[in-house]
Amino acid sequence: MPPQTTADKIEQARWFAEEIQPHESKLRGWLRGRFPSLRDIDDLVQESYMRLIRARETRNVVDAKTYLFATARNAALDFFRRSKIIPIEAVEEFDELSVLETGPDAAESLSRDQDLGLLAEAVQALPKGCRHVLVLHRIHGLSYKEIATRLGISERTVNAQIAKGMLRCREYVRARRTPQERR
Repeated sequence: MPPQTTADKIEQARWFAEEIQPHESKLRGWLRGRFPSLRDIDDLVQESYMRLIRARETRNVVDAKTYLFATARNAALDFFRRSKIIPIEAVEEFDELSVLETGPDAAESLSRDQDLGLLAEAVQALPKGCRHVLVLHRIHGLSYKEIATRLGISERTVNAQIAKGMLRCREYVRARRTPQERR
């Protein structure tokens, strides 16, 4: 990768200040609520920032907030995996997360980052209402009932939107993978 110019550094600093940093307090609260046994939120937030900046250097990060929260979740799960402590709240998601890093291998890490980028693109491509419901549930951890109350819709509609969103995201990702990646 070519060295960054001053203009690139200025743009990266602007992007970080406008697109990422405003979400820090919500990210910290979300991490504390989602992973209460985590002791060092500061390190996890910094690791998430580092991963996000690295990802942005190689691809277009469309929805920075969604990508940030997904990256933080994966960083937290990586921490627990490395320390052999798995929080109960993380176990529920293992079968649903096809982009989890299973080791420190650089190729696997790059592949996971690419999968996350593709997943972020898939979420961004969803219709606005469907995307909003899916993000509230999968990223912010709200229950169907909480989403229904917040948006003034029925729980049945929430369920349908989440199912539709997950299906569309899976189709989006599958359509953009090579035949070797689909195996």
